[in-house]
Amino acid sequence: MQTPYYLIDKTKLRRNLEIVAKLREKSGAKALLALKCFATWSVFDLMREYLDGTTSSSLNEVRLGQTRFGGETHAYSVAYSEREFDEVAERADKVIFNSASQLNRFAERTAKPRGLRLNPGVSSSSFDLADPARPFSRLGENELEKIESHLHLLDGFMIHNNCENSDFDRFDALLTSIEEKYGSLFAKVNWVSLGGGIHFTGEGYPLERLSDRLKVFSDKHGVQVYLEPGEACVTRSTSLETSVLDVLENGKRLAIVDSSIEAHMLDLLIYRETAKVAEPEQGETYVICGKSCLAGDIFGEFKFEKELSVGDRVSIQDAGGYTMVKKNWFNGVHMPAIVVRELDGSDRVVRAFDYNDYERSLS
Repeated sequence: MQTPYYLIDKTKLRRNLEIVAKLREKSGAKALLALKCFATWSVFDLMREYLDGTTSSSLNEVRLGQTRFGGETHAYSVAYSEREFDEVAERADKVIFNSASQLNRFAERTAKPRGLRLNPGVSSSSFDLADPARPFSRLGENELEKIESHLHLLDGFMIHNNCENSDFDRFDALLTSIEEKYGSLFAKVNWVSLGGGIHFTGEGYPLERLSDRLKVFSDKHGVQVYLEPGEACVTRSTSLETSVLDVLENGKRLAIVDSSIEAHMLDLLIYRETAKVAEPEQGETYVICGKSCLAGDIFGEFKFEKELSVGDRVSIQDAGGYTMVKKNWFNGVHMPAIVVRELDGSDRVVRAFDYNDYERSLS
């Protein structure tokens, strides 16, 4: 199969989804796939068996969730536009507003359950770029009296302040601080979404403790709890398959592959993180480089069992979340196909891209 391509392994994906299902069963919480992280609808047939629906950040995601996934469709946007709101309200089961001003503006135009995003001012994010509690944040309301004055328009709240949080104690502390600040409001609504960013499908995560904590929260406040997993659903399920195009040396051995970190795994560049490959304990060390003209288009430095040659395969691991939804045409680098490895082990190309896709994306 010609590289580059994203390879989604349904067997690996199902392992994560079974953990999601176990958490739902033990905690009573509902789980919605966060389409901002992963929206490859060719595997929704499997995912909908384990999840309650989807949560969105735009009209396009609302439409995709409603038409391709089903179940509950939650709509959220930092700001709805006049031209899109009526279709959002028609398609969604719950409409969540980012601000009191947007709630006031559009509340009368939907009879669906309405929610408001809260910003408790604390988060687990170590990146200022992704921190919803950063100074002067535009993400959600935080003043208790202001929120309380809008309760007559609301059915629930959404709070998103975890980011790749694999520490249960940190999650527990954050949730406790939220309860201390907003607990008086929770008993007056029907549901609370705690967002995504909880890495509960990670190795060794104390799932029982999380289940118990969510159930206590739900029972104490009399609310239906929602979670919005994205990365937790797809972690370790997907790879970016690439091939070596050239090998050179400039103080270190460099291998250039037929992909690009800026075009195909943009979050690694944004957050200055290194990609993952399966490395032996000992081996030949290479810097794996993307083929775009950006000097910093580097996947990272890794060991390989043998010296790399033109045509050798390099498999970039954990390439599911925030990749296919962010891929772009920088430098006109060929867009990776999307391939699904079915439960029976067979591989199926579900989407391939060509020059016509590149041309149509521009004008």
